[in-house]
Amino acid sequence: MTDVTPSGGDRFDSGRGAMSVDRSTWIHRLGLEGVDAHRLERLLWVVVAVSLVGDIVTTFIGLHLGLSESNPIARSAIDGWGLLGMVTLKGMAVGVAVACRGLLEPVYRPIIPAALALPWAIAVCINLFMISTVI
Repeated sequence: MTDVTPSGGDRFDSGRGAMSVDRSTWIHRLGLEGVDAHRLERLLWVVVAVSLVGDIVTTFIGLHLGLSESNPIARSAIDGWGLLGMVTLKGMAVGVAVACRGLLEPVYRPIIPAALALPWAIAVCINLFMISTVI
């Protein structure tokens, strides 16, 4: 039996081995050619800090206005320890992220702060929306 390569040189799974995509393919697909991973990671850590502070501030403003925390873990931390509980919870998340950072190759390390910043930035947007509904 002979292998048939699809027109255009596209790769396909022949069933004889694991498929893989090399790093350069992902960098191209994400449009990150020429972007220094170290510089991108530093920028994303700044976004983490801003979104972390924004989440804490908007959460406590919302609580002050009579809204409630929807995340049961954060609600428990806030109910038990107040601001210190929330800061500790966020600090633990950052600590785990920093500890895991070294497990990745440098080119992939921006994923770590992005994984923190994205949900916290979304939380800030949700908090701001909820605050706007009660003001």
